[in-house]
Amino acid sequence: MGKTVRWGLIAAAVLAAMPANAAEKIVARMDFVAWGTHAAMHLANEKGWFRDAGLEVTVQDGTGSGNTIQLVGSGQVDVGQVQLGVMAPARDADLKVRSFAGFFRKSDLAVLVDRDSPVKTVADLKGKTLVNFNNSPWAPYINAFLKTGGLDRSSVNVVNVAAPALMTSYTARQSDGVFTTAPFGLPVIEALRPSKPVLMADAGIAFPSYGLIALEGTLVKRREALRKLAAVQVKAWNYIYDGHVDEAVAAMIAQRPGANLNPQVLQGQIVAYKDFITTPATAGKPFGWQAETDWASALKAMVDAGIIKPGRPPAEFYTNDLLPN
Repeated sequence: MGKTVRWGLIAAAVLAAMPANAAEKIVARMDFVAWGTHAAMHLANEKGWFRDAGLEVTVQDGTGSGNTIQLVGSGQVDVGQVQLGVMAPARDADLKVRSFAGFFRKSDLAVLVDRDSPVKTVADLKGKTLVNFNNSPWAPYINAFLKTGGLDRSSVNVVNVAAPALMTSYTARQSDGVFTTAPFGLPVIEALRPSKPVLMADAGIAFPSYGLIALEGTLVKRREALRKLAAVQVKAWNYIYDGHVDEAVAAMIAQRPGANLNPQVLQGQIVAYKDFITTPATAGKPFGWQAETDWASALKAMVDAGIIKPGRPPAEFYTNDLLPN
């Protein structure tokens, strides 16, 4: 057999073995190492739902929402799953990123205090020592939060610690409370210091929680791929909250076998986030849909806290155009 014929047969065999339409690759970076809000990404990979949609999604662990936002903004990753309230100041600083799905639309930021504590409202925090870490999502809002209860920095002792020491300093009872996200923190500390939240949302401060972001250029150039990604994520979250939390936990552990994940903590986080899916403005709307009024409230809170400049329209920060109809 001649060399040309032989190579022609080999090439034909390779092409025949390839799928008719090769999967489109997407790199999605999370905010931190695997935890409850990552459930839909890992479940979709474990069940082959991305593959079925013609996608090959690489899910990267992150080192914080801020870092992930910068990586998306510089084009080093395609999609980020981050706290959208952290994305907004980056957008205000002319980083051309935008949210195309908002999964947990009610603010999850909270101060956690002992479950048997008499503390119920912001005003009840008077005289307490509360821990936070520099550059946390909470940091710009602390003064505004305290003000809703008639307090200020002179009536509450706010202590900054290193980020890795945040929860351990609280569980070691070195403080009366901790600034964190309620659905993340409560399951983590349940065994060591059972606690309850004083929610930012209950103080009237809006802060959009976890969702998906991409560069504006990516939203245009890769619209169809991101539309498929969003549809799979909506499908996965609906499946999880339709009685399949245990399956989502198992998928996360399977996708991150070396991470030593605690199934009870993962389950607690996923279940807890169910209360943060909907705001009054998004009631009855599809999962992932974002409301202009919610974004307007969040942007006003950011302006009041000196985080962003006034005058930015909500539509600059989000789009619902890539969500399933």
